[in-house]
Amino acid sequence: MLIKKPDDIKSSEITPEHVYRNRRQFMKDSSHFILGAAATGLGAAALAQNGDALKARAPASLQRSAPAPWWEQKFANIKPAPDSEPYFTGETLTPYRDVTNYNNFYEFGMDKSDPSRRSGEYKVDPWSIEVTGEAGKPGTYHLEDILKPLDLEERVYRLRCVEAWSMVVPWIGFSLGDMLKRFEPTSNAKYVEFETMVDPETMPGVTSRFAIVDWPYREGLRIDEAMNPLAFIAVGLYGSYLPAQNGAPLRLVVPWKYGFKSIKSIVRINFRETQPDTTWVDLQANEYGFYANVNPNVHHPRWRQDMERRLPQTLFSRQYIETRLFNGYAEQVAHMYDGMDLSVHY
Repeated sequence: MLIKKPDDIKSSEITPEHVYRNRRQFMKDSSHFILGAAATGLGAAALAQNGDALKARAPASLQRSAPAPWWEQKFANIKPAPDSEPYFTGETLTPYRDVTNYNNFYEFGMDKSDPSRRSGEYKVDPWSIEVTGEAGKPGTYHLEDILKPLDLEERVYRLRCVEAWSMVVPWIGFSLGDMLKRFEPTSNAKYVEFETMVDPETMPGVTSRFAIVDWPYREGLRIDEAMNPLAFIAVGLYGSYLPAQNGAPLRLVVPWKYGFKSIKSIVRINFRETQPDTTWVDLQANEYGFYANVNPNVHHPRWRQDMERRLPQTLFSRQYIETRLFNGYAEQVAHMYDGMDLSVHY
């Protein structure tokens, strides 16, 4: 699948927020019909009709890059997010153009616009993930084999960058824990490590003389964090396929942690007994910790963490809001850090 650059997408082709919100309500109202139709043998027709509507909503370039039919069918029956926390925020969604044009993805370049401008040749078909380490079912899994048994759902999460900007993104995907359980992690699996794709031919940042990363990009979670119901694998956003600059074909979303923990374009999963070395900890351990929980009481050496700049923004219009502990998800995740000094385990 070739994902076109968002620069090629006309503004008129991007789903406006109010249209997207109306679609969410339609999905909720019609989901019982689709499930019932599937049970009575009408499922294929219902899925096809819903899939056509999805393609009509998506930007034209994403329609042209639609992957294999099995993938399209997965997107034809997305479970909508509920209208309450923790899988929905009630906050204004960050516009599609900002979500897809303001990104940190250094494999494509250091500037926020580089991923959207420079990812036009990036390919995600075929795609496979290598599973290694403390697991009963290690091996190399094709993307289709991983995703086919999993149902897609929508979750609207806050995304908080350590650089003190934030978004509200409607992701499409599935529970990280549901995927990991299929690999049967053993009792020795205390951590899970992830690696990002490295492709010098289509990722110009990899060969840049200004690159600061020792590729591949690596991140990790403690196993209980990975199994927390909030931890999510995203394969889409705003009701359509995940663009290259946002981590196609699948990326991690950990909403209570700073954005650099949510690794993109995953090609390797390694179950470990010991804490993995991660990219930003290796680069600057005094600035970036392994846990990276959003914490307004522990400041980064270069950015205060008690306030955040909510996108979108203009030169003359910026919205600042207070940052909440664990990015507002304390009720769901704080118990995992009982007894830990979060200023030490940052």
